[in-house]
Amino acid sequence: MLIIVRGAGDLATGVIYRLYKSGFKILALEAEKPSAIRRSVAFSECIYTIEQNIEGVKAKKVNNLKEIEECWQKKEIPIVVDPKAQYIDILKPDIVVDAIIAKKNYGTNIKMAPITIALGPGFIAGKDVNIVIETMRGHNLGRLIFEGEALANTGEPGEIGGVTKERVIYSNNEGTFKAIKKIGDFIKRDEILGYVENTPIYATIDGLLRGIISDGYVVKSKFKIADIDPRLNQYDNCFTISDKARSLGGSVLEGILSELQKMGGKNGSKYFGEDF
Repeated sequence: MLIIVRGAGDLATGVIYRLYKSGFKILALEAEKPSAIRRSVAFSECIYTIEQNIEGVKAKKVNNLKEIEECWQKKEIPIVVDPKAQYIDILKPDIVVDAIIAKKNYGTNIKMAPITIALGPGFIAGKDVNIVIETMRGHNLGRLIFEGEALANTGEPGEIGGVTKERVIYSNNEGTFKAIKKIGDFIKRDEILGYVENTPIYATIDGLLRGIISDGYVVKSKFKIADIDPRLNQYDNCFTISDKARSLGGSVLEGILSELQKMGGKNGSKYFGEDF
């Protein structure tokens, strides 16, 4: 089965990784200039670096169908710049997963594939897609929604180590970002992380820099720049898929299997065999 995943940021990477490990063939679609800050654990980074290896799984930027096929033959994950999702019409996948997590819908609809799944707010299950998955941290994280919507975006990051909004840093102005620090660095409060033009970006807390936007990225005012983890003993977390991303990946897998069972008959036997 072919799954096309829209988005390859850090949370989408948890989904892609889990589906890949479960034996699915994956194609991921990305923007021309991805804005992930947890770049060390985001397959979207290969748009800049050509290749990205995360926990033993390799993704590669590709430009056409021939290169996509070559990736599949090598057991790699192809990532293509396609913000309008044109490859969905070309390849007609069995499953489409919208993992952009932009809190709004950038054109994903229930007719794109036999099974459609979307992560987070901005979608109505049963109308826009078959299943919506809750992305807000807490008791309902990863819950499958078959009717209705995910919880609305609060605008406040989830709690990590007792810290919420202070751990995420935003730009104060627009311009080109120049990084001073890198992912994995130990940071002190008020230390300079980088500059947007000539305006310094300061750390808001002590901790580990687990995410920072690409050097040279052109940001807008109030744009997410960096993410600091207050837990100083969690260095390896900077370079491994997060608990939230893995949870969402498991939920997408559950959703796919749930929908396949509902199909039954001819459609079900296509995937499970004639005895389904």
